[in-house]
Amino acid sequence: MIREEDGIQVEIPVGNSRLAGNLFLPEGADRCVIFAHGSGSSRFSPRNRRIAKLLFQSGIGSFLTDLLTASEDAVPELRFDIPLLTDRLVGITRSVNAIHAMDSVRLSYFGASTGAAAALLAAGRLPELVRAVVCRGGRTDLAGELVSRVRAATLLIVGEMDQPLIPINNQTYRLLRCKKEIVFIPGATHLFEEPGKLDEVGRLTAQWVLTNGG
Repeated sequence: MIREEDGIQVEIPVGNSRLAGNLFLPEGADRCVIFAHGSGSSRFSPRNRRIAKLLFQSGIGSFLTDLLTASEDAVPELRFDIPLLTDRLVGITRSVNAIHAMDSVRLSYFGASTGAAAALLAAGRLPELVRAVVCRGGRTDLAGELVSRVRAATLLIVGEMDQPLIPINNQTYRLLRCKKEIVFIPGATHLFEEPGKLDEVGRLTAQWVLTNGG
Protein backbone atom coordinates (compact mmCIF):
# COMPACT_ATOMS: atom_id res chain seq x y z
CA MET A 1 0.00 0.00 0.00
CA ILE A 2 1.25 3.47 -0.87
CA ARG A 3 2.19 5.46 2.21
CA GLU A 4 -0.35 8.19 2.83
CA GLU A 5 2.27 10.81 3.63
CA ASP A 6 4.16 10.33 0.36
CA GLY A 7 1.73 9.62 -2.42
CA ILE A 8 2.80 9.68 -6.06
CA GLN A 9 4.26 12.97 -7.27
CA VAL A 10 2.63 14.01 -10.55
CA GLU A 11 3.23 17.01 -12.81
CA ILE A 12 0.43 18.26 -15.06
CA PRO A 13 1.48 20.41 -18.07
CA VAL A 14 -0.27 23.78 -18.25
CA GLY A 15 0.88 25.88 -21.19
CA ASN A 16 4.55 26.63 -20.59
CA SER A 17 4.31 25.68 -16.92
CA ARG A 18 3.43 22.64 -14.86
CA LEU A 19 1.15 22.07 -11.90
CA ALA A 20 2.43 19.76 -9.19
CA GLY A 21 0.05 17.20 -7.74
CA ASN A 22 -0.01 14.41 -5.17
CA LEU A 23 -1.83 11.16 -5.92
CA PHE A 24 -2.79 9.05 -2.91
CA LEU A 25 -4.04 5.68 -4.13
CA PRO A 26 -4.73 2.76 -1.77
CA GLU A 27 -3.88 -0.66 -3.13
CA GLY A 28 -6.80 -2.03 -5.11
CA ALA A 29 -8.70 1.27 -5.15
CA ASP A 30 -11.22 1.65 -7.98
CA ARG A 31 -12.28 5.20 -7.11
CA CYS A 32 -10.32 8.44 -6.87
CA VAL A 33 -11.40 11.95 -5.90
CA ILE A 34 -9.83 15.00 -7.54
CA PHE A 35 -9.79 18.01 -5.21
CA ALA A 36 -10.65 21.53 -6.37
CA HIS A 37 -9.95 23.87 -3.46
CA GLY A 38 -11.09 27.42 -2.95
CA SER A 39 -9.22 30.71 -3.15
CA GLY A 40 -6.60 31.16 -0.46
CA SER A 41 -6.18 27.42 -0.01
CA SER A 42 -3.80 24.91 -1.60
CA ARG A 43 -3.11 21.21 -1.98
CA PHE A 44 -1.20 21.44 1.31
CA SER A 45 -4.27 22.64 3.21
CA PRO A 46 -4.70 20.66 6.45
CA ARG A 47 -8.43 20.44 5.73
CA ASN A 48 -7.89 18.93 2.29
CA ARG A 49 -5.25 16.57 3.66
CA ARG A 50 -7.60 15.46 6.42
CA ILE A 51 -10.37 14.66 3.95
CA ALA A 52 -7.89 12.84 1.70
CA LYS A 53 -6.69 10.76 4.65
CA LEU A 54 -10.24 9.80 5.58
CA LEU A 55 -10.94 8.81 1.98
CA PHE A 56 -7.72 6.76 1.90
CA GLN A 57 -8.86 4.90 5.01
CA SER A 58 -12.10 4.10 3.17
CA GLY A 59 -10.17 2.67 0.22
CA ILE A 60 -10.67 5.74 -1.98
CA GLY A 61 -7.82 7.53 -3.74
CA SER A 62 -7.29 11.29 -3.86
CA PHE A 63 -5.51 13.66 -6.23
CA LEU A 64 -4.54 16.99 -4.70
CA THR A 65 -3.25 19.78 -6.90
CA ASP A 66 -3.49 23.53 -7.36
CA LEU A 67 -5.52 24.92 -10.24
CA LEU A 68 -3.20 27.92 -10.61
CA THR A 69 0.57 28.24 -10.84
CA ALA A 70 2.35 30.14 -8.06
CA SER A 71 2.61 33.29 -10.18
CA GLU A 72 -1.05 33.10 -11.20
CA ASP A 73 -2.17 32.60 -7.61
CA ALA A 74 -0.56 35.95 -6.77
CA VAL A 75 -3.13 37.66 -9.02
CA PRO A 76 -6.36 38.00 -6.96
CA GLU A 77 -8.65 38.19 -10.00
CA LEU A 78 -7.49 34.81 -11.27
CA ARG A 79 -8.55 33.11 -8.05
CA PHE A 80 -12.14 33.94 -8.97
CA ASP A 81 -11.80 33.32 -12.71
CA ILE A 82 -14.22 30.39 -12.78
CA PRO A 83 -13.90 29.69 -16.54
CA LEU A 84 -10.11 29.48 -16.16
CA LEU A 85 -10.35 27.27 -13.07
CA THR A 86 -12.85 25.04 -14.86
CA ASP A 87 -10.60 24.69 -17.91
CA ARG A 88 -7.70 23.77 -15.64
CA LEU A 89 -9.77 21.18 -13.79
CA VAL A 90 -10.93 19.64 -17.07
CA GLY A 91 -7.32 19.38 -18.25
CA ILE A 92 -6.16 17.95 -14.92
CA THR A 93 -8.95 15.38 -14.98
CA ARG A 94 -8.00 14.18 -18.44
CA SER A 95 -4.33 13.99 -17.43
CA VAL A 96 -5.10 12.04 -14.26
CA ASN A 97 -7.34 9.67 -16.20
CA ALA A 98 -4.41 8.97 -18.55
CA ILE A 99 -2.02 7.95 -15.75
CA HIS A 100 -1.19 4.24 -16.08
CA ALA A 101 -1.86 3.61 -12.39
CA MET A 102 -5.38 4.95 -12.91
CA ASP A 103 -6.49 2.21 -15.28
CA SER A 104 -9.99 1.10 -14.23
CA VAL A 105 -10.15 3.84 -11.55
CA ARG A 106 -13.30 5.96 -11.69
CA LEU A 107 -13.09 9.67 -10.94
CA SER A 108 -15.09 12.03 -8.74
CA TYR A 109 -14.65 15.64 -7.57
CA PHE A 110 -14.44 17.25 -4.15
CA GLY A 111 -14.83 21.02 -4.48
CA ALA A 112 -14.65 23.62 -1.72
CA SER A 113 -15.68 27.28 -1.84
CA THR A 114 -14.90 28.67 -5.34
CA GLY A 115 -13.48 25.28 -6.30
CA ALA A 116 -16.99 23.84 -5.98
CA ALA A 117 -18.17 25.98 -8.89
CA ALA A 118 -15.29 24.76 -11.04
CA ALA A 119 -16.02 21.17 -10.01
CA LEU A 120 -19.67 21.41 -11.04
CA LEU A 121 -18.87 23.05 -14.38
CA ALA A 122 -16.08 20.57 -15.16
CA ALA A 123 -18.37 17.66 -14.28
CA GLY A 124 -20.92 19.04 -16.72
CA ARG A 125 -18.26 19.01 -19.45
CA LEU A 126 -16.93 15.53 -18.63
CA PRO A 127 -19.96 13.30 -18.04
CA GLU A 128 -18.03 10.31 -19.37
CA LEU A 129 -15.25 10.70 -16.78
CA VAL A 130 -16.76 12.19 -13.62
CA ARG A 131 -19.16 9.95 -11.71
CA ALA A 132 -19.81 11.94 -8.52
CA VAL A 133 -19.32 15.44 -7.09
CA VAL A 134 -19.15 16.59 -3.47
CA CYS A 135 -19.21 20.31 -2.67
CA ARG A 136 -18.15 21.54 0.80
CA GLY A 137 -19.21 25.08 1.64
CA GLY A 138 -19.40 25.76 -2.06
CA ARG A 139 -19.79 29.07 -3.87
CA THR A 140 -21.98 27.16 -6.25
CA ASP A 141 -23.68 30.36 -7.37
CA LEU A 142 -20.55 31.11 -9.41
CA ALA A 143 -21.47 28.18 -11.66
CA GLY A 144 -24.85 29.75 -12.43
CA GLU A 145 -27.58 27.85 -14.23
CA LEU A 146 -25.03 25.69 -16.05
CA VAL A 147 -25.20 23.30 -13.09
CA SER A 148 -28.29 21.88 -14.79
CA ARG A 149 -25.87 20.16 -17.21
CA VAL A 150 -24.27 18.08 -14.46
CA ARG A 151 -25.04 14.37 -14.76
CA ALA A 152 -22.76 13.15 -11.96
CA ALA A 153 -24.45 12.42 -8.63
CA THR A 154 -23.96 15.58 -6.57
CA LEU A 155 -23.81 16.07 -2.80
CA LEU A 156 -23.89 19.60 -1.36
CA ILE A 157 -22.55 19.93 2.19
CA VAL A 158 -23.09 23.18 4.07
CA GLY A 159 -22.45 24.20 7.65
CA GLU A 160 -25.71 24.92 9.45
CA MET A 161 -24.18 28.16 10.77
CA ASP A 162 -22.80 29.24 7.38
CA GLN A 163 -25.79 31.49 6.78
CA PRO A 164 -24.65 33.22 3.54
CA LEU A 165 -24.19 29.89 1.73
CA ILE A 166 -27.46 28.24 2.76
CA PRO A 167 -29.69 30.05 0.21
CA ILE A 168 -26.96 29.80 -2.43
CA ASN A 169 -26.74 26.02 -2.10
CA ASN A 170 -30.51 25.64 -1.86
CA GLN A 171 -30.81 27.44 -5.19
CA THR A 172 -28.14 25.22 -6.76
CA TYR A 173 -29.93 22.15 -5.44
CA ARG A 174 -33.11 23.27 -7.20
CA LEU A 175 -31.22 23.77 -10.48
CA LEU A 176 -29.49 20.38 -10.47
CA ARG A 177 -31.07 17.75 -12.73
CA CYS A 178 -28.97 14.79 -11.57
CA LYS A 179 -29.13 12.52 -8.56
CA LYS A 180 -28.61 14.97 -5.72
CA GLU A 181 -28.65 15.52 -1.99
CA ILE A 182 -28.03 18.49 0.30
CA VAL A 183 -26.84 18.10 3.88
CA PHE A 184 -26.58 20.79 6.55
CA ILE A 185 -24.06 19.90 9.27
CA PRO A 186 -25.39 20.98 12.69
CA GLY A 187 -23.16 23.40 14.57
CA ALA A 188 -20.70 23.82 11.68
CA THR A 189 -19.46 27.11 10.24
CA HIS A 190 -17.92 27.73 6.80
CA LEU A 191 -14.57 25.99 7.40
CA PHE A 192 -15.99 23.16 9.53
CA GLU A 193 -13.37 23.92 12.18
CA GLU A 194 -15.55 22.79 15.08
CA PRO A 195 -14.60 19.46 16.72
CA GLY A 196 -15.63 16.48 14.62
CA LYS A 197 -17.29 18.50 11.85
CA LEU A 198 -14.61 18.03 9.20
CA ASP A 199 -14.54 14.30 9.92
CA GLU A 200 -18.29 14.28 9.33
CA VAL A 201 -17.65 15.88 5.93
CA GLY A 202 -15.08 13.16 5.22
CA ARG A 203 -17.48 10.41 6.22
CA LEU A 204 -20.28 11.80 4.04
CA THR A 205 -17.88 12.25 1.12
CA ALA A 206 -16.59 8.68 1.34
CA GLN A 207 -20.11 7.30 1.58
CA TRP A 208 -21.26 9.33 -1.43
CA VAL A 209 -18.31 8.32 -3.60
CA LEU A 210 -18.55 4.65 -2.63
CA THR A 211 -22.26 4.66 -3.43
CA ASN A 212 -22.28 6.81 -6.56
CA GLY A 213 -18.72 7.00 -7.88
CA GLY A 214 -18.55 3.56 -9.47
